[in-house]
Amino acid sequence: MNSPFSLTPRQIVEELDKYIIGQKDAKKNVAIALRNRVRRMMVKSEIQKDIVPNNILMIGSTGVGKTEIARRLAKVAQAPFTKVEASKFTEVGYVGRDVESMVRDLVEQSVHLVREIKNEGVKEKAAEAVEEIILDILIPPVKGAGFRQAPVPAGGEENEPSNDSELNERTRERFREKLRNGDLDDRKIEISVKASSPVGVGMIGNGMMDDASMAGLQDMISGMMPKKTKKRKLSIAEARKVLLEEEVSKLIDFDEVKEEAIRLAENNGIIFIDEIDKIASKSGKNGGGPDVSREGVQRDLLPIVEGSSVNTKYGVINTDHILFIAAGAFHVSKPSDLIPELQGRFPIRVELNSLTQEDFSRILREPKNALTKQYQALFEAEEVFLEFNDESIEEIARLAFLINQEVENIGARRLHTVMSHLLNDFLFDVPDTIEPNSKIMVTKEMVQERLSSLVKNRDLSQYIL
Repeated sequence: MNSPFSLTPRQIVEELDKYIIGQKDAKKNVAIALRNRVRRMMVKSEIQKDIVPNNILMIGSTGVGKTEIARRLAKVAQAPFTKVEASKFTEVGYVGRDVESMVRDLVEQSVHLVREIKNEGVKEKAAEAVEEIILDILIPPVKGAGFRQAPVPAGGEENEPSNDSELNERTRERFREKLRNGDLDDRKIEISVKASSPVGVGMIGNGMMDDASMAGLQDMISGMMPKKTKKRKLSIAEARKVLLEEEVSKLIDFDEVKEEAIRLAENNGIIFIDEIDKIASKSGKNGGGPDVSREGVQRDLLPIVEGSSVNTKYGVINTDHILFIAAGAFHVSKPSDLIPELQGRFPIRVELNSLTQEDFSRILREPKNALTKQYQALFEAEEVFLEFNDESIEEIARLAFLINQEVENIGARRLHTVMSHLLNDFLFDVPDTIEPNSKIMVTKEMVQERLSSLVKNRDLSQYIL
């Protein structure tokens, strides 16, 4: 499947700017990395397979936009994307997730993407089939006669439809119109659906089977078992959804889906490894303890990032051209504490800036999904209109920045805390006390009054164990 992605690096940055404030260097580097993948696919010579992605290491404290950049990048690229936390992995042989599971997760995402695209292509045809199935249930066929005229015999005259058949056809068409208008949505009908037969294989092999092997064995056993159906009584609206899913799956060649998904994941997949600093050995420590395990995870990670073949339940995937973006705060450790081989596989390093008070103010105003807009949408759902004047937004930004400085810097996430304290009482009173069509104006004075306790309590935090 060819990627529809065709944005230039500048256009990619413009798209990221709609959701993320600042961090120009990080945006620029990820935009170039993304566009380079498209450029590689356009290369016609044999060197194409030797062009590998420049993996990126983003360094910055929590809440500055590392994860959001990677997540938005995947949406812009319409590419399979998976986010994993490096701290969840353990060295091979220990209890925990193995590093190959991130690749299997990516393939799952890719299969989901391809299926969605295929589903859209056959949905109209499937909907027609579902309509006929429901009509068959509502208006059973006349025995000995079809719904349409019988075929013309060779050399003979056209047969006149029987009265029963003609009446049946007219009734069917009336019901078809009602069905399309939604007049019959609440009517109950009985349909036959495939019965799901879960196969428990979790304990096979003393519990040592990996996810791909277990899934493959489940698929094999399911394929050998006879397909069972069961009767369900549903409203026509519900039955339409269930039947549509079944009809769509009949029209899609799943082998083709798997092949395209593997190809898409290999060439367009993005794996975001968060908290990579948590598997870096601390500076100045020499062997022993948890540092051994951390280094073990790094060594397990190395072949995946360098390029290797990984078995999944959909087939073997090569990781040579998957783009890896790693991120970490590196408060305790440093990027140089990672093993040299792994450092070499992340040649692009980007340091993200800490957020300023001005950044906080822009975060509240500019992004398409700004917190102020989210809260306005929540209030509008109950027909209450929330407004912020300019001074109130500046005051929210100032207080959030101040608390970050004096307690702990958690970046833009601090705005969630501040906004919650500011507006929770209003949310509690809607719609009991604050009735529909009311208007709430947030002012600087209101912000100061409602957040005064939050600002005072920050001084006590140093005494809390």
